[in-house]
Amino acid sequence: MHTCPPPSEALDEWLESFDSVRGRFGHLLLEQKSDTDNDLIAGLRPYFESAHTDAREYFHAQIGINLHPDAGAPGEEACSPNCLPLKALRGLFGEVMAGMLTEAFRDSFVGGHAWRVPIYLFRYHADVEAYLFSLARDGRRRREVFGRFGSDFIGVVLDDDGRVSRFIAGEAKWRRRLTDSVFNELMLGELITDPDTGERTRSGKGVWFEINRDTPMPHGLRQLQRLLEQRDPEGYAAAILSLDEALILDHPRPLPRTNLILIAGNGAQRREEGDVLIGWEELPNEYTAPHDLQVVELILSDGELLIDGLYSSLWT
Repeated sequence: MHTCPPPSEALDEWLESFDSVRGRFGHLLLEQKSDTDNDLIAGLRPYFESAHTDAREYFHAQIGINLHPDAGAPGEEACSPNCLPLKALRGLFGEVMAGMLTEAFRDSFVGGHAWRVPIYLFRYHADVEAYLFSLARDGRRRREVFGRFGSDFIGVVLDDDGRVSRFIAGEAKWRRRLTDSVFNELMLGELITDPDTGERTRSGKGVWFEINRDTPMPHGLRQLQRLLEQRDPEGYAAAILSLDEALILDHPRPLPRTNLILIAGNGAQRREEGDVLIGWEELPNEYTAPHDLQVVELILSDGELLIDGLYSSLWT
C-alpha cells in the first residue's frame, strides 16, 4: 500500500501556490521558487518510493528478479522504475505528482475533500511489464514503452465507516516546455488539414475530449478495488464493498466524482510570474462533463533535472 504522507515541508520550500475556487471549478497554480538540489530530492524520495512500491514488487516478481538485486546480479538492469526510458519516467513523474499534490493541497481543491491515495495503479502498465521481462533477459532490448490506459491515478474520500464516499480521477500531462502551441495541442489535439479547403484546425482529440467522454465510473476504480482486495482486504473491507456496489452493472450506486487535470512542465521562455494556461475565473467552455473540475498547473524551471535526479536515486 501507499503509506507515505505528502512531503509538505519540501513542497512549501520548493513551490509558490496560488489557488482559486469558483463554484464547481478549482484552479491551483504552483510555481517553482527554489532550485532543484539534493535536499529537495531527498524530501520527495520517500513519497515516490512509496508510490512505486506495489508496482516494483509486482514487476520484479513477474520478471523473476530480486527486489533489490546486487550489482552484477541477473536482471539488475531491469529494476523498476529506475531503468525505464526517459519519456516513460516523465509520465510517471506527472502521475505521482498528481497524487502527491492532491493529498498535499486538498484543502485548496474544489470541495475541500479529504483526498487520499491508498495505492497507485502502476502495476497495470502491461507494456512496462513486457519491456522489463525482455530487458532482464537481454540488456540490449531497450525501447520506448506505450502509455498506460485509463486514469493516471485514483484518489478517494473514506467516510467514518471506511466506505468510499467520493473519488477523484486524475489526468496528468508532462511537457518539456509549456508554450502556447504545445498547450493547445495537448488540450485540443494536433493540427489537421482539410483536404478540400486546406484549412488547418485542431482535431479535437486532446485532454478535454478524453476527460469529457470518460465513463462516470472509470476502469481505474475497478483496478483500485482489485488492488485493495490483494494488498489489504481487511483494512479496506468497507471500501472494497462500496466500490463493488458502485461498479455493479445492474442497479449500480454511482459515486460523486471530481476530475483532476495536472499540467506539468517548464514554463515558456517569455512567461511572466502568475501567468496561467487555463483561466481561473470561470469553468472553461471546453469542459462539458457534469463533475467538479480541479486544474493544477505545475510550472517548473528545471523539471528534467529534478526528474532524472529523483528517479536515479530511488532505492539506491
